[in-house]
Order: sequence, then structure tokens, then C-alpha cells
Amino acid sequence: MLDATHHRFDRLPDAPGVGYKPQHFQAIVSDPGCVRWLEIHAENYMGDGGRPLAQLRHLAERFAFSVHGVGLSIGGEGRLDPDHLARLKRLCDWLNPASFSEHLAWSTHDSAFLNDLLPLPYTEATLARVADHIDEVQEVLGRRMLLENPSSYLAFDESTMSETDFLAEVARRTGCGLLLDVNNVFVSATNLGTDPVSYIEAFPLDLVGEIHLGGHDEDEDDHGAPLLIDSHGREIADPVWTLLAITLEKSGPRPTLVEWDNDVPEWPVLEAEAARAAKALSLVAS
Repeated sequence: MLDATHHRFDRLPDAPGVGYKPQHFQAIVSDPGCVRWLEIHAENYMGDGGRPLAQLRHLAERFAFSVHGVGLSIGGEGRLDPDHLARLKRLCDWLNPASFSEHLAWSTHDSAFLNDLLPLPYTEATLARVADHIDEVQEVLGRRMLLENPSSYLAFDESTMSETDFLAEVARRTGCGLLLDVNNVFVSATNLGTDPVSYIEAFPLDLVGEIHLGGHDEDEDDHGAPLLIDSHGREIADPVWTLLAITLEKSGPRPTLVEWDNDVPEWPVLEAEAARAAKALSLVAS
């Protein structure tokens, strides 16, 4: 049984973080560079022991941690999986992360789990369901969660409100915070033909507890129009860095994470992306 980890990190610093990968453990311990905090995917650390959890405990003595869930299916029509939620609570209880977040998406249907984060229509019915699920998560975990804006590849005709209004209302009803993924904003705007800066201007930035950045792949749809895929498998594109600068100018410094989950590079490449985030943050530091 793991004992609770008690440390001084009750919030994420307004500084760069990276998604933690075990192959980077020694490099992070030896020379983290500008990286001040780390994020893990919850589902990778719900086991009972072994080297991954031992490394995590060691790092938690030096770094603030964020736990990012990908499997709760907050937007799913069915009830949340109680076993999954119990394992998530156990992880958060002993790690005591400075932040916990999940996606505005669904990935379950009946007893099937779909290995993807699927979009939702923004309607009153969806709003009520998502709010109920977030209330349950926050009650079980005993902590406030952040809800992340999705990357979108289509829009629903039945939506009756904008994504930013939907997120703001979810936060108002539940008291949750928001995670702003700037790459997701750029991907969605490109795919749906909207303006990413207008999205940022409409976003309730005062509720943002964490910002994410990641790489995307470029493709075309069947009509030859640009199609961006939120792949997290390459460096962050220059237009996303520009959108980050616009966001930080409006929001002020926020904890800013570099996500790189596929085709993960050597540590110096990832740390260089974090250094670029540090430079962007320094330009708006008070």
C-alpha cells in the first residue's frame, strides 16, 4: 500500500511544464532546465507498484504535478465508471497533485470503451449531463477539476450555444476550472473555418488553471481543404506559438505545458520546447 505523499506543491507554478515520460526520468533528475512541473496521464499510473510509481514518488518531492485524465468519458451518456473513478481517487490521494484535469469529450458507449476523445453537441441536455458528471468527479476526488476544450473536426447542427459559452456555463454550474489547450483552439479553428483569436477573446480566461501546447499534423479533407490532426507527435507549430502569445497577453502568466505523447524525442528536444514556452511567459511576467 502506498502512503500519501505530502509535499509543498499546492498549486502549479506559472512556468513551463512537460508531459512526463519514463525515458526522461534520469535527464529530468539531472538537469530539468526551465521545467518546473510535470504532468502524467492518470490511466498510466493506476497500478499498485513497480518502477513507474517509484519514479513518480521520487519526482513528486521536487516537482509540482498535474494529473490529466483521458478515460473518464465526462460527456458520455451513461454513468461514470465507478471502478475507474475509484482508481483515479486512489492515485490522487497518494500523489496529491497540484491539479487534476479531464477532457470535454466522450469515449464510452454501454460497456464499450472507444480509444478516442469524441465531440459533443453543445445543448442544454449535454450541459446538464456534463455538469452532473463533473459534480460527481469533484465530490469523489475531494478536489476541483479543470475541464479541457476539445480539438474538433466537425460541428453539430443541433448545437444551441458556442463552445466558449458552453464551457463558461459548465464552470458556473459546477465550480470547476478550465484547461485551455491553445493547439486545440488552432486545430478546431482551421478545421471548422473559424477565427482562433476570436475564440480566445470569448474564452473565460479568468477560469484558466492550466494552458496546454502540442504539435499537430497537417492533412487535407476530401475536398482539398486543410485538415489538422491533434497528434501530439511533433514540435509545436509557429502559429500556435503566436496564439499562445496573444492568449498570455490577455490572461497573464499561467502554468503552461508542452505535450508530446507520440514519437517522443530525446529530452533536449522537449526541453527546448519548454524553453520557448518560458520565453513567452517571461514577456508577460509582472
